[in-house]
Amino acid sequence: MSDVAPEPGPAPIAGFVPDTIAGFVPDAASEPGLRAGLEAILLVVDEPVAEVTLAQVLDRPVAEIARVIRELSAEYTRAGRGFDLREVAGGWRFYTRAECAPLVERFVRDGQQTRLTQAALETLAVVAYRQPVSRARVAAIRGVNSDGVMRTLVTRGLVEEAGTEPESQAVLYRTSSYFLERMGLRELGELPELAPFLPDDMESLEEQKQ
Repeated sequence: MSDVAPEPGPAPIAGFVPDTIAGFVPDAASEPGLRAGLEAILLVVDEPVAEVTLAQVLDRPVAEIARVIRELSAEYTRAGRGFDLREVAGGWRFYTRAECAPLVERFVRDGQQTRLTQAALETLAVVAYRQPVSRARVAAIRGVNSDGVMRTLVTRGLVEEAGTEPESQAVLYRTSSYFLERMGLRELGELPELAPFLPDDMESLEEQKQ
């Protein structure tokens, strides 16, 4: 038997518990887990998303998506979260829980006095002069995604839905009567002429974007 003692391993870090001991085995893949993926997608959607669509995006069986998404919904309910994961119109989406509605209404009402950001003002101008217009069209004109800004304008009551496009079925938006009230206008025809503020080659720029 050798008299040479084995070299000691690295000293444990105080308070550190290896993942395998803690009961969590990290996923070797770089992509997030199914639950995290579902939550991430559902946080950014504007309309309910069907299970088959989620299955295609996450590359998982529809049955697995259906099971996990219902588990998440039940967990949120048991935990008493301020949001709810509901199945509506053939799809799933996050909603504010009903009992939290008064708080949300108070926040929205008080937020009416907050000044609009530059992005919100640009988006509102596009809607005002191009209405009815879809979110995709607004994004094409501004050159940047405007979904979040549109939600803000709808929440503020300045913009509202105005039906859908016959071909794409995309939701169309227009300015509201509250917009006219805040602008001090009786009708949209009183909006100032936009042409003097546009570059001379505006038409060619629009054609290039299309």
